[in-house]
Amino acid sequence: MHLYLKDEPRALILVTTPEDERLGAPARGLVFKPSESRTSNQVIVEFLPKHEIDLTAVVRLTNRSVHGCLGLLSVGNDVFVAVITQVSFLGNIRPAAPVPENVSRVQGVQFFCINNSAYDDLSSLADSLASPSFVDGIDVNRDPYSSPAPVPSSSSGAMYEHPCGPLTKILGNGTFYYATQSRWDISSRLAVRMGNRAHDISAFDDRFIWNQYIAQPLLDFRDRLDADEAEELDRCQFVVLVIQGYVGVFDLPLPTHPSAGTPTIGTLAVVSRLGCKRAGTRFNTRGVDDDGNVANFVETETLFSTNEHSFSYAQIRGSIPLFWEQQGFQTFGQKIQITRPQAASQPAFDRHFLQLTEEYASVHAINLLSTKENEALLSESYAQHIRAANAASQRAAFSQLQSSDNASIISGISGSGSGMNSGVVPVIGITNFDFHAAVRQYGHDAIPRELRRQPGITNGVDDFGYCTVDTGMGDVVMKQKGVFRTNCLDCLDRTNFVQDILSKTALEQYLYNFQSSWTQSGTLWSNHRELWAENGDALSKIYAGTGALNTSVTRSGKRTLAGVLSDATKSVSRAYINNFQDKGKQAAIDIFLGNLTSQKPVTIFDPIHDSVREMLHQRMAEYSSTVLGNIFIGTWNLNGRPASESLLPWLFPRPNTPEPDMFVIGFQEIVQLTAQQIVQTDPENLRRWELILTETFARRPDKKADYIILRSEQLVGTALILLVRSELFPNIRSVEAATRKTGLRGMSGNKGAVAIRLQYHDTTFCFVTAHLAAGHSNVEERNSDYRTIVNGLHFQKGRTIGNHDAVIWLGDMNYRIDLENEMVRSLATTDQLDALLVADQLKLAIDSQAAFHGYDEGPILFRPTYRYNLGSDTYDTSEKMRIPAWTDRILYRGMDLDLGTYSRAELTGSDHRPVFALFRVTIRKIDSAKKALLSQELLRTLVATEPGQKLEEKLSNLRLDTTFPPPSSDEKAWWDSEDRPNGRFPSPPPTNGFRIPPSNPFDDAPSSSSSSDEELYTKAQQAPLPELRLPSVSSRKPPPPLPARISKPP
Repeated sequence: MHLYLKDEPRALILVTTPEDERLGAPARGLVFKPSESRTSNQVIVEFLPKHEIDLTAVVRLTNRSVHGCLGLLSVGNDVFVAVITQVSFLGNIRPAAPVPENVSRVQGVQFFCINNSAYDDLSSLADSLASPSFVDGIDVNRDPYSSPAPVPSSSSGAMYEHPCGPLTKILGNGTFYYATQSRWDISSRLAVRMGNRAHDISAFDDRFIWNQYIAQPLLDFRDRLDADEAEELDRCQFVVLVIQGYVGVFDLPLPTHPSAGTPTIGTLAVVSRLGCKRAGTRFNTRGVDDDGNVANFVETETLFSTNEHSFSYAQIRGSIPLFWEQQGFQTFGQKIQITRPQAASQPAFDRHFLQLTEEYASVHAINLLSTKENEALLSESYAQHIRAANAASQRAAFSQLQSSDNASIISGISGSGSGMNSGVVPVIGITNFDFHAAVRQYGHDAIPRELRRQPGITNGVDDFGYCTVDTGMGDVVMKQKGVFRTNCLDCLDRTNFVQDILSKTALEQYLYNFQSSWTQSGTLWSNHRELWAENGDALSKIYAGTGALNTSVTRSGKRTLAGVLSDATKSVSRAYINNFQDKGKQAAIDIFLGNLTSQKPVTIFDPIHDSVREMLHQRMAEYSSTVLGNIFIGTWNLNGRPASESLLPWLFPRPNTPEPDMFVIGFQEIVQLTAQQIVQTDPENLRRWELILTETFARRPDKKADYIILRSEQLVGTALILLVRSELFPNIRSVEAATRKTGLRGMSGNKGAVAIRLQYHDTTFCFVTAHLAAGHSNVEERNSDYRTIVNGLHFQKGRTIGNHDAVIWLGDMNYRIDLENEMVRSLATTDQLDALLVADQLKLAIDSQAAFHGYDEGPILFRPTYRYNLGSDTYDTSEKMRIPAWTDRILYRGMDLDLGTYSRAELTGSDHRPVFALFRVTIRKIDSAKKALLSQELLRTLVATEPGQKLEEKLSNLRLDTTFPPPSSDEKAWWDSEDRPNGRFPSPPPTNGFRIPPSNPFDDAPSSSSSSDEELYTKAQQAPLPELRLPSVSSRKPPPPLPARISKPP
């Protein structure tokens, strides 16, 4: 294929070459044009016979042949088409199959812009392109996925960078593979392929197709073609689907009897398919998500085929399916943190294994973690979850037996065995094998022997078997009945070593049954070792950045000094890469997979489906419902003090009211803000306060529900704890935490924010607790801290604070009152709060849109919360004599939030008073089945035509943009009408100011400075203070009147 550019009107044209046509491809072309609509992510695609395309005034964009299109990607306001320009052919993994199963490795990919000519010159220089930084804070001298020197444009001398530079590097690193002919599915293992004889390119395993997001527009376009055109599109292989992982193939001669005449040639292959559902790098992606997808999930298939039979043996690996994290760089090692309790993580754990059993029938887990130090915590939690899952399975099976009213069977089950099995085979079997301990005691050579001594593994090898296919008949002779799920911490080195042993064991069993003499082939086992060593290296480079450890043992079967030194070098390289390069790589992966919330998928101009989407949004009430809930928000600056009084007056301030669905508790100064704490955060105080909260909830009077800590996070002295009613866990998903430092220009965590986001049914929430810059006069620094947090705090998949339906800020915002000390104290003690609010720095900042623009705050009917003498109701009488202020605040925005109560609690254990708010929330639940039915009904209505009406005429009406007025004529000007007299347009309705407009995901978030804590860095306050300029009264709206007070505030 060749790719051409037509300049006027602009179009990219991908056409078959005479060589393609000689090999059976039809003479066709795929034309990409910019859409005439104002939607930046929409293009026009045409599939035309080659002779109908004008190629007289075109320019060839690349001198290399194109081997297919990966898809369409939108970056900012530009749309790019990704094409494969370099490949290496690996071979046929099953030469005797009726359809050749050829595999090619992607070696080079280029991105060409459909609607912008700015990058035309740069696209041909993809190998030397600069790459923009994906996230702030990446050192460009260390990260190959961030910006090196920009490339000058040859035409104007301007400095340009190709927006898709990082993706070009990832896709060209030699870890992506595709089926050279589109007549077989590389994403599915042999047993699945044999069950789907009539292959359709759109029928693939979406767990392993990495370009599904960018290829989907073209697949949807294909679905709209008639059957003949779709078949021709497939034969042209314009659309290519790729997997990531490893593919290796060896053809080898096998021992035969001298009388056989010709030698038998066998083909040995290993195919590893890396999952894309939870993709990422080592320290950025761990554990499981709420959908049951785990990090570094890989299905590895060993294939051995001859002219008579084909053998297939599948294994899987994946991160332990719990919610856990591990920081890549810590002062005292890489500590593992489990971020959800068992009750909150069990649904995702069960979902993961349910998906595995549905796919592979039976699963036996092999856990290779150490029984010491960090890994023991993870192993124990893993075992607890498996016991809980098996117990639930046992109860379900027992309940089914009871319902069958078969007393004899029930009696037999209840009286047999003991423990969690009790006569019912558990869904999940597990073997715990401390790999490091076994190596220390016996050496690597003894690992196969020690594995054979494990009953679970031995029984699994016998029970699961393997898959065999009769090559001539094309029938499955034997099916594999289950898989081993092997894991270590990273699912790399130890896992690959054990999977190599299991693969050899299964292949030996097959050979003993089919042709025992082949088990003596040294070439066979040498190639097997080499394939698995390369497989380990490839998967390790993808996830950790270096080759796998122990590969020297895998290749040679022996541990050598050179191998030890190589492993040491790899370990150092991993630490460097994981800490200084992986963030940029993670961002590039998320862009490619469409994981960023700010991304918009490319759409191919289709007025029918565009209209359906718009009508679906307008009729949301027909397929969704709402439920009401309650949320408690509380914030308290602890001043580094331990608990000294009951928290009930704060957490349950209103007796005889419904208990909230969740409690969101923010603490500031949970530890003393010393230099030592700033350098190395001590989590012990957070654990202590979590225990206090848990005991307070458990022992409260009139207890109506159980609450469990769903998630907590800490940044030095700032902490956020989320507690949820236990029965609501199944309705909450996508829980994440993130932090952002603002102290010392973003280098210190003594000031900053902690945020937790979640999805409750189909409504998303973000809770942010913040501790902003101190100092009475540092208003602009507090505003700057707010902007730094908003722009710099990111969750996974590019989510920001603004990408949520409801956002609530709580914390010590540190805004003060701009009045004299004595006046503030007098007005506060006499409850003349209105006069104080007029001079409140936060109110002024909101009115001037300097900070918290678009947020609301409830009426403040309570006295300033700072600063008190400890243990008393008297404002600060120390030498510093702080001016009282409302430093502790709660602000919110979102149409589904209704503030019920906003007040403070009279706890005296700190120099601050805790503040709380009770919200009534409207939660939306979407019925996906109803939405799909309504979508189909709307689609049928749109394509239906009346007698004599043509569908093309009906669609042409849908193409008109009704937001524009009709054009002017001699009789009437478009700008002068009844609703626009004298050309005056009505102002657009105000938006709720909720969502932050989408930005280019490749741009860095702007950073801003921040102040340090005044108690820690008093010397920094000696500089002259800037003059405080308040906005004039006329430039802001007056505050709304406060509601009438029934009684004096506390």
